[in-house]
Amino acid sequence: MTGLCTTRSRPIVASLAALLAVSGCSVAGADPIGGGPDTLRIVLPEEPPTLEPCDASLTATGRVTRANITEALTEREPSTGRLEPALATKWTRDSATSWTFTLREGVTFHDGTPFTAAAAAFSLERATDSGIDCNVDGYIFTDSELTATPVDDTTLRVTTAKPDPILPLRLSFVEIVPTSTDPDSRVREPVGTGPYRIDEWNQGRHLRLKRFPGYWGKAPEFAAATYVWRAEGSVRAAMVTNDEADVAIGLAPEDGAGDRAVEFATNEVSYLRMDATKPPLDDLRIRQAVNYAIDREGLVTAVFAGRPSGQLVSKGVTGYNPRIRPWPYDPERARGLVAEARADGVRTGTTITLIGRNGIYPKAAEAMEVVQDGLIKAGLKVKIKMLDVNAWLEYLLRPFPAGDTGPTLLQAQHGNQAGDAAFTMGQIYGSEGAQSSYGTDALDTLIEEAQLASGGKRQKAFAEAFTHQNDKVVRDAVMANMTGLLALSPKVRYRPDSATNDEMRLADMRRAD
Repeated sequence: MTGLCTTRSRPIVASLAALLAVSGCSVAGADPIGGGPDTLRIVLPEEPPTLEPCDASLTATGRVTRANITEALTEREPSTGRLEPALATKWTRDSATSWTFTLREGVTFHDGTPFTAAAAAFSLERATDSGIDCNVDGYIFTDSELTATPVDDTTLRVTTAKPDPILPLRLSFVEIVPTSTDPDSRVREPVGTGPYRIDEWNQGRHLRLKRFPGYWGKAPEFAAATYVWRAEGSVRAAMVTNDEADVAIGLAPEDGAGDRAVEFATNEVSYLRMDATKPPLDDLRIRQAVNYAIDREGLVTAVFAGRPSGQLVSKGVTGYNPRIRPWPYDPERARGLVAEARADGVRTGTTITLIGRNGIYPKAAEAMEVVQDGLIKAGLKVKIKMLDVNAWLEYLLRPFPAGDTGPTLLQAQHGNQAGDAAFTMGQIYGSEGAQSSYGTDALDTLIEEAQLASGGKRQKAFAEAFTHQNDKVVRDAVMANMTGLLALSPKVRYRPDSATNDEMRLADMRRAD
C-alpha cells in the first residue's frame, strides 16, 4: 500500500477511526497478521523482552509463556484463590520443612522427552539456585533455600531450610522445563509441556505459537496464535475493529475500541519506587511530600483507568489491610514539608529523575507528566526519562545500574497474582529484595515473622507490615489499583480475569457461536 495507509505519524493515529471508515486501510503496518481462521491474532503493547521460563513472573513475558508454552506444578485459580493441580496432582506436608508432590503421568515435553520428577527437580534448582539471576528467584523465593529430590519418576520431595507454609503456592511460579535446557544461561525459545509450542519468533516483528499435538490435557480450539506488538493503544484497538487482530490488550477508554471493549478487574497496582538512599529522597519528609503532591483522583479520572490505592496489594490478597487509605492530595502540605526539609539543610534542589516505562500501562508518559507537575509545584526539581522495557528493567531489578544515577523515582506496576503478600513484601520492601531500592531492619523483621505465620496470624502479620511501611518507611508512592481493558473480536469468546495481564491463556479462548 502507499499514501496514508502506511503513515504512522501522530495526526494519522489521532484520526484513525475516520481513516478506517473511508479507506479500509491496514493499521498493522507493513506486516498485517495472517494465519487464517484457525489462528488467534493477538496484539500486545510491547514485544516480550525474553521468553526465558524463569522470568515468566515478568508481565510482558508471562502473558505469553505461562500456561501456554510452559506449565508449573500447581496453579492458582484467580476467581476463587484456590490452589489447583497442574503438573502435580496432589501434595502433602510431611513436616515443617518437607513436602511431597505426586506428579502427573503421561506428560510429554515439546521435544518428545517425558516429564518426570527429575525434570521438576532440575527446573526448581535452575530457577532458584543457579547463576542465571532468575526473576522468579528474587520475586517468589527471595532468600528461601530449597532442595528438590526425585523419589521416583512421579514423586518429588521438596525440603526447605526454614518452615514455609505456602511452598506449593510458590511453586506455581516455577515453569517446568526438560533437563536438556541450558542450566547456566537464559534460553531464547523454551521447551515446555503446555498446549502450545514456539513455531517462529521473528524478533522485532512477530511471534507465532503452534498447537502441541502431544499435549496431556484438552486440546485448545485454535491451532495457532500469532502475536505482534504496537505501542499506540489506538492502533491496537483499531486492529481489532478493522478485523486485523482478535485480541488487543493494554487499552485506555479513549483508544476507540467501541463495542469491542471489555473491561475487567486486575490485581495490578501502579506505584512509584523511591530511591530512599539518595538526597533529597533519603529524608522522610520529602517522601511524604511526594505522596501528598500526587493527584490520584485526577490520574484515574483523566489519564488511566483504575481507583486510588494506598498499598501494593489489592483486596483478596492475604495481608491486604483495609485500614490503609490512599494518601490524600494535599499540595499545600507537600510544599510545607519540602520547605521544612530545605530549612534543615536537605538538598531539595537536587534534580530527581522520574524513570518511566513506555507501554507499562495506557498513557504511561502522560501519567508521569502529571506526577512531574505536582512535584515541581511542591518545590522539587524533576525531569522525566522514558525507557523501553529492556532499559527500564535495569532499574527495576538488582543489580541496579552502576555509577551515580542520582535520586530516582521509578514508574512501576505490581500484580500479586499468587494471592499472598509474601510475594510482595520480600521482593519489593525487603532490604535485599530483587526489586527493592531501600529497606529497614524493623520492616525486615516484620516481613520475616509474617512469612513464617499461617492462617489468621499470617493475615494480621502482613497487614501490620504494610502499616509500618506506610507510616514509618514510605519507600514508595502507591497510585492506583488498575482496571484492565482489552478489545475482543466478535469471532472470539474470552472472559478475562484478574490474572489476564500476566497470564493470558490461549486455551481459554473459544470461537464465537
